[in-house]
Amino acid sequence: MRNTLFSGLLAVVISGFAPVTAQAVELNFKAFGMEEGVRNELRAITLLAGLDENSENGGQEILAAAQADYARLIAALYDRGYYAPVIRILVDGRDAASIAPVRPPKTVKRVKVEVTPGPQFTFGLARVAPLAEGTELPEGFAVGQPAQASLMRDASEAAIKGWRDAGHARAEIGAQSITAKHAQAQLNADIVVQPGPKLRFGPVIVSGESAVREARIKEIAGIREGKDFSPEQLDAAAERLRRTGTFKSVALTESKQTVNGDQMPVEVQVVDMAPRRFGFGAEVSSNEGLTLSSFWLHRNFLGGAERLRLEGELGGIGGSSGGIDGRIALQFDRPSTFNARSDFYALAALERVDDPHLLVDSVTLEAGMTFRADSRRTFRGGIGFEAARTEDVYGKRDFRLLTLPLSATYDGRNSTLSATDGWYGRMELTPFAGISGVDSGARIYADLRGYRSVGERLVFALRGQLGSVTGPDLDRSPPDMLFYSGGSNTVRGHPYQGLGVTVPGGGTTGGRSFMGVQGEMRVAATDKISIVGFYDMGFVSSNSMPDGSNGTWHSGAGLGLRYATGIGPIRLDVAGPVSANGDGVQVYIGIGQAF
Repeated sequence: MRNTLFSGLLAVVISGFAPVTAQAVELNFKAFGMEEGVRNELRAITLLAGLDENSENGGQEILAAAQADYARLIAALYDRGYYAPVIRILVDGRDAASIAPVRPPKTVKRVKVEVTPGPQFTFGLARVAPLAEGTELPEGFAVGQPAQASLMRDASEAAIKGWRDAGHARAEIGAQSITAKHAQAQLNADIVVQPGPKLRFGPVIVSGESAVREARIKEIAGIREGKDFSPEQLDAAAERLRRTGTFKSVALTESKQTVNGDQMPVEVQVVDMAPRRFGFGAEVSSNEGLTLSSFWLHRNFLGGAERLRLEGELGGIGGSSGGIDGRIALQFDRPSTFNARSDFYALAALERVDDPHLLVDSVTLEAGMTFRADSRRTFRGGIGFEAARTEDVYGKRDFRLLTLPLSATYDGRNSTLSATDGWYGRMELTPFAGISGVDSGARIYADLRGYRSVGERLVFALRGQLGSVTGPDLDRSPPDMLFYSGGSNTVRGHPYQGLGVTVPGGGTTGGRSFMGVQGEMRVAATDKISIVGFYDMGFVSSNSMPDGSNGTWHSGAGLGLRYATGIGPIRLDVAGPVSANGDGVQVYIGIGQAF
């Protein structure tokens, strides 16, 4: 008897703590007189649709979602030009709006949503005035067009932007008259803009505690007092401060006051990041082996947002593409030197390259300027000195040379980590003067990449590379400036630098010209995982131009996986040779897209 009683009490206690499971609510959504695509869009914006198949939601959550969906649906219908809708949301047959939130039903089995949009309104009047010269209003903001609420908002924003671009920093919407004529199904929109006075930039006021000197913050921002106000210049100033990497946050605020008649002060607020940073990376391929890299960085070395970066790299560990490669480099960067858009850099590097056909021990010194014309266009120029000892098919040689490295970059990609649209181009020209061991000439290299998305899941990526060494003959060219093909950066599926130029006697060296093409088709299987198919081709010639008459092609293809992370996708590529000599399947693992 006691055992039976104890078991009964235990069952009651356990049942008291057992989770209560509610049935999945049945949602019936109807939108009368609307196309299926629009109906599905309306259904998708409701909170109820998100609860439809979730059995963990009780009556209170369902009622709250139903009552909130009135406003969500009305806003969506207004945005499509329907200003006389009738919306009914029934919770187990009761109007959701009539149910008190403090006494929600315990369970809900069915929710019925009925949307009767009424007629679609058109603009009887569509006017925003006055407008600054050159202002372009949205195409649909016109008499006779569907009176979408978003068009009125976009037209207002375009009008304000036009005036701000013309120097009227405080342009705003003044009076506005929005009248619906239900009998005619028309909406009259009459919006008045108040441009305000034309202003110039005033004093820059720096606030917040920062280890960077105030004068340097102003120099980097580059806002010139007395110049006409420009929102583009204001955005560029904020971007320059962020690009230093010194600040955790940057905010530029336009003052509500004016000084000296028509000058508007600008307040700059910055928050510093930790001054020092340490990082590392790794990449591995079946042929090239393991590459390890690390760096130490000081973000504010001299108190003016200068960057000092010490980096080291070891490559070829456990690989079959030569010996161990090593590099150690120290680089100093000073933003906004001479003017706000020009940065100074100085570099010193020691490097050992032990490749299948070339051994190089070198010292490089270089200094120059980086000029950023805008957010996409960057130009760089400097002067350098290189001293190296090499061993290749021509034997052991020492050489010294002066270089004049020049480059131009255009970056129109929508993402630097994993682009889906846009294009990227880089052109390098490096004239060099041989002091000893090599003749004088120039090295030219171009890298062009394009990206195009098709739908939400498919991306096509294409890369073309072209290189040339002009001036000296092959045996009098700097060996580390010659071109090879093969490996993760050129043709996957072939050994690293597996393709060069065969010289009389049977040895191999780099070519004076190179041409490469890489193509990828990236398919997103999930939000995190993508499958990639790729095909690569490369050509190396002893001539200074890759004309196809004196050189060799090879190609490779394969499949890859990408796993998206916050620092770029983790990459796994498996490739094999398609033409010319190969060395079996090659595997590549790293961080970031191949290009």
